[in-house]
Amino acid sequence: MNFTDIAWNIFNQSIEDYHVLDNVNTLINNPYEKDSLERILYAKNWIDTVQWHLEDIIRDENIDPAEALQLKRTIDQSNQKRTDLVEFIDSWFLKKYESITPKSDAKINTETPAWAVDRLSILALKIYHMSLEANRESASEEHRLNCQEKLNVLLMQKEDLSTSITQLLTDIENGNVKMKVYKQMKMYNDESLNPILYQKGQQK
Repeated sequence: MNFTDIAWNIFNQSIEDYHVLDNVNTLINNPYEKDSLERILYAKNWIDTVQWHLEDIIRDENIDPAEALQLKRTIDQSNQKRTDLVEFIDSWFLKKYESITPKSDAKINTETPAWAVDRLSILALKIYHMSLEANRESASEEHRLNCQEKLNVLLMQKEDLSTSITQLLTDIENGNVKMKVYKQMKMYNDESLNPILYQKGQQK
């Protein structure tokens, strides 16, 4: 079983585990060994799954404004954790391939392996929820058929993305692609970089 198959199975395990209670306040119970890549992948998708449902909740037109503000801050924190884990996964790949010397004509990919894996994690969520809609008995036949068409496209995208990730990792291993990582350097959570935050601090 290659890396993308392993990651896909872990993502779906995380999604299924979350939906046992289907509650954004459920604490993660990561079944994988400490410091293992599998544990990191499970944690990554758990964050994505919780955030998926937070994004649903905040779109309720009747939500209390104070609750919406708190949810927005929770989503911001979740985004930061998500970014941190993606960068941690890239660090894992950098360590794995540190002994490989890229060829002189090695290419640089538009995204790192971990950011491609991030898209695979989100895709697992899209497929899970679109499948629910395609089979929802309370929906109209037209709705189910439309969702099935979308699900078919998502499944095709899953195959293409999985293949692309596998090809990218193979190219890195063979020295045909140079792995280069840039930190995201998100600014909105940093009190020294977000002008709203640092101007507020200067006014005290």
